[in-house]
Amino acid sequence: MAQSSAHSSSASDLSPWTALLLLAPLTAVMLLILIYPLGLTVWTSLYNGRFSFDAYVELASSTLFLRVLRNTFEIAIGGTLVSLLFGYPVALHLAAQPPRKRTAYLIMVMLPFWTSILVKSFALVAVFGNQGLINQFLGVVSGGTLNVPMMFNRVGVILGMINFLLPFMILSILGSLLALDRRLILAAETMGAGPLRIFWKITLPLSLPGVLAGVLINVTLSIGMYITPALLGGRQDMMVANLVDFYTRQTLDWTAASATAVALLILSGLLVALLGKVRGASGLAGAGA
Repeated sequence: MAQSSAHSSSASDLSPWTALLLLAPLTAVMLLILIYPLGLTVWTSLYNGRFSFDAYVELASSTLFLRVLRNTFEIAIGGTLVSLLFGYPVALHLAAQPPRKRTAYLIMVMLPFWTSILVKSFALVAVFGNQGLINQFLGVVSGGTLNVPMMFNRVGVILGMINFLLPFMILSILGSLLALDRRLILAAETMGAGPLRIFWKITLPLSLPGVLAGVLINVTLSIGMYITPALLGGRQDMMVANLVDFYTRQTLDWTAASATAVALLILSGLLVALLGKVRGASGLAGAGA
């Protein structure tokens, strides 16, 4: 106890100048690799020989941008719903395990984070292709008559995204399930409630903050996806990040690319702010309980 108080007192004894010197290297790095590129992007979207909002006006009236934006949200919401469908039962199973088993299972849940999304996307090409592992198996089973197209379409994009999104959904829901007061379940069982009724009346409602947090995290991550739709999607599955790449490499319209990137940044920022409110509300609810 004395040792911890000594540590806290020594940390609080730092002078403002000392704290400033300690933070200066990190601040310089953040300015160099984050703030400066963002500022340059915003400036490019606003200044093209003269200062104006023309790029944003054109973007708002662009049929291509609106179609791509619709694609982006359709794919993001589709991937999020599939992640929720598979992630909730996994989180429910993990929450019911003893701590030692849960730790082992969590390591398996975290395995997708050990590999780059680029490497995983290329690996999925070998799995989902017309001559991939899945279609080879289906061909053997059906005698060569069954071949399911899973590449260069929306199915491939959503399946590829789930590999990256699923752990975020599982961990968000698991946090809410572990915070659930087990005495409520014991009381319901004592009153004669069955497992299904307990789930609908207690487990599901109390886990909704984790569900909502997982949904917002998945949608936020999904709308910025670039590699997965580029490798596994088709022409009709272009997302906003791919549109930025199109403007910079195909049409060389840096003003439109910058405006599109800023629009994506604003959308992501709004979702992150909403996520913060959800987590804050769930924290207040837990404190009140």
